[in-house]
Amino acid sequence: MRQRGSLTIDVDTAQRIPAVRGHAARTGDFVRIAIRDTGTGIDPAHIEHIFEPFFTSKAVGHGTGLGLSQVFGFVKQSGGEVIVDSVPGEGAVFALYLPRERDAGAMTLDPVLAACPDQGPLHILVVEDNPDVGAFAISALADLGHAIVFARDAEEALDLLEAHAVGFDVVFSDVMMPGMTGIELGREIRRRYPGTAILLTSGYSEVISREGAHGFDLLRKPYSMGELAAALRTATATSS
Repeated sequence: MRQRGSLTIDVDTAQRIPAVRGHAARTGDFVRIAIRDTGTGIDPAHIEHIFEPFFTSKAVGHGTGLGLSQVFGFVKQSGGEVIVDSVPGEGAVFALYLPRERDAGAMTLDPVLAACPDQGPLHILVVEDNPDVGAFAISALADLGHAIVFARDAEEALDLLEAHAVGFDVVFSDVMMPGMTGIELGREIRRRYPGTAILLTSGYSEVISREGAHGFDLLRKPYSMGELAAALRTATATSS
């Protein structure tokens, strides 16, 4: 909204989700959360793509294209839907439909997340050249109770590995980075620090598509907290 205008959030109930993206309309008991802005709106050519991972109309360094795909994934996994209405120059409305839970009952954790504390906090080196993606990974790992150090590329990661006498339990690295790739970094870590677990992450990578992950554990972007926790457990179990 270029730092001006208004943002309105409406919450109400709904008994119907309109037909969208080839899916028929659905009846049921839903909570509808509508976020309306008075910004520039969305180009009609982009509407069908905005929930795709890594799709963004922003300039390099101003967005990763992961935010909306994470929202979309969360809502769909919850049995809901996201509907977007936008007029260029007049803003946009994002309406989230979520199944309404009338009987709250006792709250239970995702079994993957519930098991995470048994693993204990890990010392994790995050290697990511995109600051926004790196910030998301750091936030997710911190929420899981782990200690994080950040490196912007493979060379900085190797320097940090050498400088930390105590060492890291896991190196969590993107695959595609300027200079040394995540796979090349993983190979070097295996050679120098064979006891350190390695977890790679990638959305679509030509390197992975062409050559595979070379035996490294791979977490596909975008990922949920549960998927991240499970991948860490697998990676640390493999290295132990």
